[in-house]
Amino acid sequence: MKKSPIVTVVAIGIGAALFFVLGRFVAIPSPIPNTNISAQYGLLAFMAALYGPVAGFLIGLIGHLLIDMNYGWGIWWSWVVASGIAGCIMGLAARRINLDKEAFTLRKMGIFNLFQVCAHVITWGVIAPVLDIIIYAEPANKVFVQGIVAGFANIVVTAIIGTLLCLAYSKTRPAAGSLKKED
Repeated sequence: MKKSPIVTVVAIGIGAALFFVLGRFVAIPSPIPNTNISAQYGLLAFMAALYGPVAGFLIGLIGHLLIDMNYGWGIWWSWVVASGIAGCIMGLAARRINLDKEAFTLRKMGIFNLFQVCAHVITWGVIAPVLDIIIYAEPANKVFVQGIVAGFANIVVTAIIGTLLCLAYSKTRPAAGSLKKED
């Protein structure tokens, strides 16, 4: 279903705000310095699956930018961009799972989770660490450990929170053909 641009812009604003709140106030520190277990990626995956790759990119990018600005350590562009790219990749699942019109079946859960796993592996296992090395001259062993830990944590959190959000949302939608016109 094609969404109105106004609805999508509103969803981006709400999604980025929720991403910020979850990332800033619900993050759980991991044993690896400057790396958190982040609940916001479950929300990002859900919003991206609902509104598509552009919305997913902007929600991740803006939300992560707001988190970095608020923490006071400066904007860590490598991870901000990686969050946007993760949202974009997860948003590519939107057409395949069609949350607005179709049930969120086990097959669709598998597709959703395949996309989110790919997104986290690519962004946290490759993009963020490589950009850390290029932009900030960070040591490779440090940033790859951070990326792998963050990616694994994000995969688990997204599999749980993102899948539950998609399932709950799909339960609110009437099944195709279930509504009949009364005479």
